[in-house]
Amino acid sequence: MTLILNTWIFENDVKKGVSQVDLVKRVAALGADGIEVRREYFKDFDVELAAVAKAARENDLIVNYSVPDVIFEADGTINPKLPQYFAEGKQMGIVKIKFNTGNFSSYHGDLAKDLSKLPLAEIKMNVENDQTPVSGTPDAIIKFLTAARNAGLNSIGYVYDLGNWAFTGFDAVLAAKQLASYCDYIHLKNSMLDSEGHMITTDDLDKGMFNWKIICSYLPHDVQFALEFPMASDQDVAAQIKLFQENI
Repeated sequence: MTLILNTWIFENDVKKGVSQVDLVKRVAALGADGIEVRREYFKDFDVELAAVAKAARENDLIVNYSVPDVIFEADGTINPKLPQYFAEGKQMGIVKIKFNTGNFSSYHGDLAKDLSKLPLAEIKMNVENDQTPVSGTPDAIIKFLTAARNAGLNSIGYVYDLGNWAFTGFDAVLAAKQLASYCDYIHLKNSMLDSEGHMITTDDLDKGMFNWKIICSYLPHDVQFALEFPMASDQDVAAQIKLFQENI
């Protein structure tokens, strides 16, 4: 089982100025197989991208890249920044790059022509269910991935993000069943309502509204998994890794 640690885990340290470069060695020490770096956490791309690549090689870690942007703009056009994001990923030696679909329903171009300009043979492009009505529904994900496959873009995959279903109100089990055949990567986090009635991400897979073990039974297991929720200490991270390993 391949386990990745998303750097959102270390949010408190990042806020204090800890670099994602420094987190690479820490992720390796925790026994994970890889790190998923977040674009919004970088401060100096010129320095940090190459440093992440070097640290990952030295610690034999997979690197994935989470980009908080869309493939399709609000008017349906292709995001012109996509080549830049892939270039950043190449500098880090990434395996996967993750986007939100965006407004694919307004796209009217040639998908094969437009997306084949990207280095999809070198870097796996994934989309996830986000927390928006535009690209956070099973129908939106299926519509795009079906079109991608029909265009011969079979390398484009899907990240099943468990916690995000709490924010869009869709049935996570039904979504798992509908999207399993497209699933290439699984982001694990749980969600619940706080005392003020706001939906929050919890700090424990076993704490929240989802039975993650049952939901994972409907999803493929020969894919990468990532823990993606803030935790207070490396001891907590180690405990959640153990929980995952004992149940998947």
